[in-house]
Amino acid sequence: MRKLSLALTAICLAAVSFAQAPAPAAAPATTPAPAAAAPPPAPAVVPITDADLKNAAVPTADARGKGDPDGGLTGTAADVAVSDSKKGLTASDLVNQVGQNKIAINFVWTLITGFLVMFMQAGFAIVETGLCRAKNANHTMMMNFMVYGTGLLAYWLIGFAIQMGGVGAVANLGGTPVLNGEFAITLFGKPFGLFGQTGYFLTHKGTYDVAVMVIFLFQMVFMDTALTIVTGTAAERWKYSAFIISSFIMGAFTYPIFANWAWGGGWLANLGANFGLGKGYCDFAGSGVVHAVGGITALAMGILVGPRIGKYDRSGRANAIIGHDIVLVLTGCFILAFGWFGFNPGSTLGASGNGSLRIGSVAVNTMLAGMAGGFSAMMYMWMRYGKPDASMSGNGLLAGLVAITAPSGFVNPVASVIIGLIAGVLVCLSVEFVDRVMKVDDPVGAISVHGANGLWGVISVGLFADGKSNFGGSWNGVNGSVTGLFYGDASQLVAQLIGVATLLGFVFVFSFVVNLVVDVLVGQRVDAKIELEGLDLPEMGALGYPEFELKSRAMGA
Repeated sequence: MRKLSLALTAICLAAVSFAQAPAPAAAPATTPAPAAAAPPPAPAVVPITDADLKNAAVPTADARGKGDPDGGLTGTAADVAVSDSKKGLTASDLVNQVGQNKIAINFVWTLITGFLVMFMQAGFAIVETGLCRAKNANHTMMMNFMVYGTGLLAYWLIGFAIQMGGVGAVANLGGTPVLNGEFAITLFGKPFGLFGQTGYFLTHKGTYDVAVMVIFLFQMVFMDTALTIVTGTAAERWKYSAFIISSFIMGAFTYPIFANWAWGGGWLANLGANFGLGKGYCDFAGSGVVHAVGGITALAMGILVGPRIGKYDRSGRANAIIGHDIVLVLTGCFILAFGWFGFNPGSTLGASGNGSLRIGSVAVNTMLAGMAGGFSAMMYMWMRYGKPDASMSGNGLLAGLVAITAPSGFVNPVASVIIGLIAGVLVCLSVEFVDRVMKVDDPVGAISVHGANGLWGVISVGLFADGKSNFGGSWNGVNGSVTGLFYGDASQLVAQLIGVATLLGFVFVFSFVVNLVVDVLVGQRVDAKIELEGLDLPEMGALGYPEFELKSRAMGA
């Protein structure tokens, strides 16, 4: 055995020596041999043929009939839609299925986030009702309930076409080329889009379209959010008939016009393409379009209807009028914070393609800013008045959420916390200013939460956008990512400030004039006797809390 081992070792050493030995030099050839043709390079990707697809392995009926506990047999080539049953599965079928799956993901994402935003209506309703007195609970709830129906009707009839009728193709939803009717004028040699002209009744000019329906639902619930902001400021003295008329006008014209300028292909969005101002006016999810429009319209209404009886004494000093249920208020704030996860991440209009995976970042930014706003508002009130104020803490949470709505898709988490911290203090300062200096009675603080912090959110885009969010390579038709002053692009801040000026100049003036006309025609405010009694019985015919009335009578009040 030992001899056999030594023999094998010797053979191996000889083989290694032979392999390492230099080869003998070849004799020079008198005539060089022609070079052999190089073989064609192997393709980097082997194409899949229709024949390959026809032979794709799929689970047998017997296998599927036994169940699929681990999911390995569900979702195979057998589930791909076939355009021609005679031809069977083809490469075109496979590619089309991939494209439809992407758009289906984006449809479902956008619709679900739209449902979340619709649920925010419940949060607004109970926040406002809790901050008002019990004698007005039915009236306040009914305003929040029917602003949905009134606004939706106006938006379906008129508003959607004005806002989105000229937006063009929305890539994340498969393209919407039927929305191609923007009315524009030429100024300084540039087109200024003013309003859309396609999409009335969701049937006009081909808008009976699956992608258009998704856009309509998502944009409609945003519009409704703006409308419900006004009900909080005018609560406890707004005539219900005037509320219906005013809300219809806002859903049909006020909101859609500004939204077109910012989101529908209008002139604000094109400040970058036309004049080199950053990427144009940028408002990712609506600090300006939704919240500032609502808050500024609320300011106009607050001035028109005047303060509640007893709000100010003869010297002009403001008196606190306490709401009836802080449990409702803070529960409503939680509902709104939950709904905001639809508001901001949903504004990608998809979860697949074109940078939409940033939805995770947008959601975290939203959460952080809301937390920071609630914390800083609580600390401000605690340090100034000696107690943490529950209602202002809730308003601080909402203020942080409002402020992060515009920059949520463009900033990092650190900036989100800074934006929220500033918003929480700003809402406290603004409430005091509106109440004591401007003498505008705002029972729920809507002007400060949505108006002041909506404007702050718009400005913060121009400051904190870090240039890292690449949504399909461009924004508003300008290549590159949105970048603010602190990261090197001062022109973006200029575009945002033009948006702020437009909000204050157009939205306030338009809202004030329109509602002044409504005041002349039908009157905006209830009679003093009705206000003192409470609006529930005179305006709505029923008390929100009938047992309260019975109890007060039993006590002889």
